[in-house]
Amino acid sequence: MGEITGESDQRAGRSSKAGNAVSKALNVLEAAVGGDGPRRLGDIATDAGVPKASVHRILAALGELGFIANEGDGTYRVGPRMLALAEEVKAVGTTGIGDVLAGLAAEVGHTVHMALRSGNHAVYVHKVEADQPFRMASRVGMRLPLHCTAIGKSVLSQLSEEEVKAVVAATGLPARNANTITDAARLVEELAMVRAQGYAIDDEENETTIRCIGAPVFDRGGSVVGGVSISTVTFLVSRDQLVSFAPGLLAAAQEVGALLG
Repeated sequence: MGEITGESDQRAGRSSKAGNAVSKALNVLEAAVGGDGPRRLGDIATDAGVPKASVHRILAALGELGFIANEGDGTYRVGPRMLALAEEVKAVGTTGIGDVLAGLAAEVGHTVHMALRSGNHAVYVHKVEADQPFRMASRVGMRLPLHCTAIGKSVLSQLSEEEVKAVVAATGLPARNANTITDAARLVEELAMVRAQGYAIDDEENETTIRCIGAPVFDRGGSVVGGVSISTVTFLVSRDQLVSFAPGLLAAAQEVGALLG
């Protein structure tokens, strides 16, 4: 993978591949339900890589179908039909995955997460809290950046150079703290190392005092769809000890991928 650049024509990310009506509608739906609350049309258009006029029409159609709700103040949120669909998918599509993740958490004694890629981010879909006196601030449904998290870097490492360029062009490489990789060339080197070893380390790059190890999850077609991670606090677990969890993590990620189908 060569040097990543942030050309303006890459800004839309997914839009270059979203030429047909179905792709546009799905990208708009994904962008509309992302985040922690109602979203404005302009933000949805930017994230979806679709012109505002088209986004407005698509949102109106999705609203009539119940997948999106118009708040009436220029913002949109998840509609009741989308919420119902999400629960149905969760019930059918994640059978057995919770047991795998719980088994890994019991084995290592630390918090385990699973996240699935959603456009230029990933979203936590499972969390198994460790039996520790502290609690991680993460929660199911939370979005996480790809460039500075163990799961995110695991996902990026399995994408093509052009796909990584598109993500970086769309999101940038914002610093979460002094440890975050914000240089594109440095990120390329990091992703090459992740591919070679099969797992990624977030060494306080997203949150200070939090160190994680993550592995990619693939579907049966071999495409990366997300990842599994083990999260620890730096004052209890050294980097070397964290790396020792890699075999169990990789095995769990493989099991999860098989269950996803």
